[in-house]
Amino acid sequence: MAMGKPWFSLATVALDCPDAHALAEFYQRLLGWEVKSSEPDWVLLSCPDGGTGLSFQSEPGYQAPVWPERPEEQQKMLHLDIRVDDLAEAEAYAVAAGASRPEFQPQDDVRVLLDPAGHPFCLFLH
Repeated sequence: MAMGKPWFSLATVALDCPDAHALAEFYQRLLGWEVKSSEPDWVLLSCPDGGTGLSFQSEPGYQAPVWPERPEEQQKMLHLDIRVDDLAEAEAYAVAAGASRPEFQPQDDVRVLLDPAGHPFCLFLH
């Protein structure tokens, strides 16, 4: 008996961090998304257009990734790519919201920033 492919749909990207509520507040300021669900060590932000959400999970042993990556140090496991209308304006807004800008920038048309927990994310023109 042949089996068909079961249905899959990516619902959420979860980011580990030292404080789920603090990191959720940063992304709430950055993206303007609303909190859909909240627990003591976990927060879910919902995408207003129904797309994939972001959740944040507190992990006591969390170690921030190093950017740029270096051997023998904590590597990033993923990063978020965020489309923007104006790169300079979006970078300034993200930094004012709590992001930091590392010195190393691999491309002129993309900005790599770090969220307050140290996760790299990229801003790029749509």
